[in-house]
Amino acid sequence: MRIARIYDPPRPGDGVRVLVDRLWPRGVRKEDPRIDRWIKQVAPSSDLRRWYSHDLEKYDEFVARYEHELQDPVAAQALGELRDVVRAGPVTLLTSARDFEHGHLPVLKRLLEAPR
Repeated sequence: MRIARIYDPPRPGDGVRVLVDRLWPRGVRKEDPRIDRWIKQVAPSSDLRRWYSHDLEKYDEFVARYEHELQDPVAAQALGELRDVVRAGPVTLLTSARDFEHGHLPVLKRLLEAPR
């Protein structure tokens, strides 16, 4: 499983490219062939995103709050849908965030790669 920015060109071996942001990225058409799926319900809530605001001092608390949000029934169902995609083959999780290493993608990747 890979993580990447939606604005980066696709790479060989990306597999299914899944956008996991709550908002559609600016400047990207809805029919963009770089995106195979959009599972927005697995993204952090707007309130959590605004609270975190990529303040690295808040990152650990962001992770804890985000993991708690993923227990919500709608988010949990979306996470299950994403797990099904991962089981089917290679996957690249996509975001529009510049600093995706300190966002929700590493959290999702860790959760999806953990044995169940």
